[in-house]
Amino acid sequence: MTGGPARVLWLAKGLGRGGAEQLLLNCARHVDRSRFAVEVAYVLPHKDALAPALEAAGVPVHCLGGAPARRWPLRLRALLAERRYDLVHTHMPVPAVAARLLTVGRGTRLVHTEHNLWERYRLPTRWANALTYGRNDAVVAVSHAVAAGIGRRRPGDWLTVVHHGPDLGDAPSGPAARHAARAELGLPDDALVIGTVGNLTAKKDQATLLAAFALLRRAHPNARLVLVGSGPLEARLRQLAGEGVLFAGSRGDVPALLPGWDVFCLSSRQEGLPVALMEAMTSGLPSVVTRVGGMPEVLDDGAEGRLVPPDDPAQLAAALEELASDAGLRGRMGAAARERSKSFDVAGAQRAVERVYARVLAR
Repeated sequence: MTGGPARVLWLAKGLGRGGAEQLLLNCARHVDRSRFAVEVAYVLPHKDALAPALEAAGVPVHCLGGAPARRWPLRLRALLAERRYDLVHTHMPVPAVAARLLTVGRGTRLVHTEHNLWERYRLPTRWANALTYGRNDAVVAVSHAVAAGIGRRRPGDWLTVVHHGPDLGDAPSGPAARHAARAELGLPDDALVIGTVGNLTAKKDQATLLAAFALLRRAHPNARLVLVGSGPLEARLRQLAGEGVLFAGSRGDVPALLPGWDVFCLSSRQEGLPVALMEAMTSGLPSVVTRVGGMPEVLDDGAEGRLVPPDDPAQLAAALEELASDAGLRGRMGAAARERSKSFDVAGAQRAVERVYARVLAR
């Protein structure tokens, strides 16, 4: 490493509006620039929604995609040779595998953040990940549940769990923010509004949420469900949706929409530790989420919301019904969620990651 800040590359698959990508943006705003000069590279050119925000935060961004798409590893190799990074911090397994192979013999340190359980990966990805995992100088897991699923462990401080957090800044709150959010989405002021945020994929399982919401509407016909996100299952989910469901699309203003909701919900089959849940809790929303991944690490059943099994519309509907029928309970759980969220510290999380950087660069 030369004098001055260490040159660090954050390598991601895309810069869309997913939780892992939002985590990068949140952390970028809190980098210690005196110690680390961070740049970002990503593979998928069509997933670039957060690229302008990263550049506005002073982080150079490199797109490795383009025609022909299969040549992105060659572009990564050229970038590594040109920029001579001291450390590459990878996110998502496919670009991580490429980085591990392309940095052999360069003296570049490797840190990897694990966002998901390994069982989510396709078999070829899982094998390539496992075969190259030993190249990592350190691994960061976003939750203890994710850490428990990591194979090929090493003793000592090789693996670190870091709970990240949202970076809502001066996000609006209060009655005026509630009215504005509902006006933006065309929602009645007197409706009970349940909201969810996530890509429309099998992992997030919005189909179960739609089934649960249909059950809830029998007792609460004025209820509304807002789905924020886009993805490959949108057409199928629209076919399943009944009355009262709003598909809001991919949005960059989620913090401004949250005050307009009464309950936050995630029906996921798999999670690491979703940024969307932490944003909702920080906004003072009670949540109904599935008992998967790291979600039970930040939400206690009966305190800040309800935990339910995945793939169970009846139990999800029952939990939503409990909150829909009791405004006082929603208020108490929302207040508890806001209090719990004080432990979510994105700046502290970035400092923890930087301590990992310092350790591996000093070896």
